[in-house]
Amino acid sequence: MTHPVITAARFNEAGLIPAIAQQHDTGEVLMMAWMNAESIAESLATGQVCYFSRSRGKLWRKGESSGHVQRLVEMRLDCDGDTLLLLVEQTGPACHTGAHNCFFRRVTGEGLEEIA
Repeated sequence: MTHPVITAARFNEAGLIPAIAQQHDTGEVLMMAWMNAESIAESLATGQVCYFSRSRGKLWRKGESSGHVQRLVEMRLDCDGDTLLLLVEQTGPACHTGAHNCFFRRVTGEGLEEIA
């Protein structure tokens, strides 16, 4: 049986939907990645967040190589049905660069500034 969120979600022409990961207890925005119907279903079934890697063309289980997993606390679908919000419990850094989150570059009038 297909989960109702998969039916309600508005996937793009590639069958993907953007997903924003947010630390459930602090509200910190950690990262944005893409999900497809299969990764949504797996995340809901296992409680471990699974994304779709566009560069690899396959499912990407967050932390499968780094150990920096995301435990799914809650999944929300926005009002338009075209973006997911994942409230997660992040283990270790969320960013593949080793940064705590993926949003560590502030845009200024002069360019980009790295922040802690």
